[in-house]
Amino acid sequence: ERSFLFSRIRFRPRILRDVSLMDIRTRILGTEISFPVGIAPTGFHQLAWPNGEKSTARAAAAMNTCYIASTYSTCTLEEISAAAPGGLRWFQLYIHRNRAVSQQLVQRAEALGFQGLVLTADLPYTGKRRDDVRNGFRLPPHMKLKNLEGAFEVCKMNLLDPSVTWNDIYWLRSLTNLPIIIKGILTKEDAELAVRHGVQAIIVSNHGGRQLDGGPATIDALVEVVEAVQGRVEVYLDGGIRKGSDVLKALALGAKCVFIGRPALWGLAYKGEEGLQEVLRILQDEFRLSMALAGCASVSEIGRHLVEVSKL
Repeated sequence: ERSFLFSRIRFRPRILRDVSLMDIRTRILGTEISFPVGIAPTGFHQLAWPNGEKSTARAAAAMNTCYIASTYSTCTLEEISAAAPGGLRWFQLYIHRNRAVSQQLVQRAEALGFQGLVLTADLPYTGKRRDDVRNGFRLPPHMKLKNLEGAFEVCKMNLLDPSVTWNDIYWLRSLTNLPIIIKGILTKEDAELAVRHGVQAIIVSNHGGRQLDGGPATIDALVEVVEAVQGRVEVYLDGGIRKGSDVLKALALGAKCVFIGRPALWGLAYKGEEGLQEVLRILQDEFRLSMALAGCASVSEIGRHLVEVSKL
């Protein structure tokens, strides 16, 4: 399904443009990254590689891009920040029923030099994930949700607060000076509300297709969100990015940057930090090549004129 969704988008490549010098850098919330692909928040990196999120942080820093560390990390925020002191890192937050725990996490992340707070807002309850049910998924006993240790004794997933509303954005803003990025928006109505509540950016995301069955592909929802915000906040996308040309399509449709979830875990599972760097390098090379072949020498030249979307 993923490839079908991206394959409906066709390039309108321009030729005979000087693409001898390529500039694929961009900025997200004012910070320069080497190319517009960051690492989306996913849980439990130790399942993929023994050093877990420490390796993820190092790979992202080595490639000079942004890593969003999950609330459900198997390394502590302290370990993650020590692993790659200079890296651009944002912290992904779930608001738990015990608000003091969430408040403490936010303040810890800010003190450790995380530069953005990503609120995942599409998880009032955990979706019915049939693969997890079928596989009897459980964290192995030797792995811990390190950032929540001591906070709760029972299953962490049941402690998500389903009563969270837009008003809680004001509560978060009162706790921190970090920019707030809201993740999980799929409609123009919610994009408009996000802007109105003073967030700095939006991640168009359907949680890897693991929350509401039958929702839109993020690449399809992107257009409506971009039109709604009209440049007032930055818009990013995660979900379905597998090739450099996918990145170019997302940027042409208005995303400032994309984030990869599953491919990051595949890189870790293959060869840890080195494997994840390799995944990022492949995407970087493919993105540069796609841009050049489409006639763009810099990211600033990418725009809606570059694609047509067939109504299959």
